[in-house]
Amino acid sequence: MPSTLRRIAAAAAALSVGAFAAGCGGGASGADSRQDLNLQPIAAAGPDPFTQSTADSTATPTPAAPAAPRSPAPGGRSTRIVSGAAPGLYGGTQSVASCDVEKQIRFLGGDRAKNRAFADAAGIDPGSVASFLRGLTPVVLRNDTRVTNHGFRDGSATSFQSVLQAGTAVLVDDHGAPRVRCACGNPLKPPNAHQGEWNDKGKPWPGYHADRVVVVRPTTVVINNLIIVNITNNTWIERKTGDDGRRDRERPDIQIDPDKPPVTLPPSPPASPSTSPPISSPPPSPDCPTPTPTVTVTETPSPAAPGSAPPSDQPGAATPSGCPTATTTVTATPSPSPSTPSPSPSTPSPVEPSIPDSSPSGDMPSLPTDMPTDLPSGDSGIVPPSPESENV
Repeated sequence: MPSTLRRIAAAAAALSVGAFAAGCGGGASGADSRQDLNLQPIAAAGPDPFTQSTADSTATPTPAAPAAPRSPAPGGRSTRIVSGAAPGLYGGTQSVASCDVEKQIRFLGGDRAKNRAFADAAGIDPGSVASFLRGLTPVVLRNDTRVTNHGFRDGSATSFQSVLQAGTAVLVDDHGAPRVRCACGNPLKPPNAHQGEWNDKGKPWPGYHADRVVVVRPTTVVINNLIIVNITNNTWIERKTGDDGRRDRERPDIQIDPDKPPVTLPPSPPASPSTSPPISSPPPSPDCPTPTPTVTVTETPSPAAPGSAPPSDQPGAATPSGCPTATTTVTATPSPSPSTPSPSPSTPSPVEPSIPDSSPSGDMPSLPTDMPTDLPSGDSGIVPPSPESENV
């Protein structure tokens, strides 16, 4: 009996440890689960920052007007998806970078473990961190934005979901996606597709509404210029991707109201067979012979005489199945019947000298005198001319 009690107690302890570990692991996955969502104000470093702040924003931007929420997702929240190329999604000060990229490079370059963890979280090679950062564009968010954030703990990168407050300085890539949060040096990625309820962690800032948070959808093409709002006077700026603002250009020709919210996109549709990548054909067998180019002449069929037999196919050497061929098809229009006068072309075009028409008796015409006569039978590559005249 005591041994039975000990086994029951051990099983209960194991179940308790498993439940505790699941609770500390950041939330279970599934449509009905709850997941933590860290609310991060503009200047807050957040948990486990990678580096010191490199943010250098000189003004607090005017947030874009919130759009009407979309259909609520499970858990009572809506999802506002915005293209990374949407004008007004980001802001900045003309000719001023919101982040010090070179300082970020020095911070990571001085710590090999952080540099390696940063590269792992960003999905790049550790040796290309500097070039990766220099290829990003410093801007500030104009909407509260949900992202996958990363911290640095115990020599490796952690991952968590967070909402960054409008006004946060970030570096975005050439697809319009936030990739680094400058207040902490953390690498960023698009948020996960959690469909359950969210558990907000942290103190909400004034103006925060869960159903007005934006999710940035990276573009499928490279963006060469970002159209951003000048946060000092609410005008438009064109900033080249990968530039720190020194080549900013004013855009007074843009007539969009900068106070209006960016245009939202519908959720991504599920993949359909029509959008699946094409299936490539298998490569030809290595035993296939090198195809010899031949010319196949096709004609527009003329009315056949009653009782006449259909034309036979051109004989040729057999090619193994699955092997490529090199065939050029030329369509020849038959000459009109003698009763119909042939129209004169308005613009004569040069043609190759043609083989003379067949004799009235129907015999084949004689070959030119300079034609080689020692070609192997059945492999001359010459197609006998039809009774009709052909221009190839």
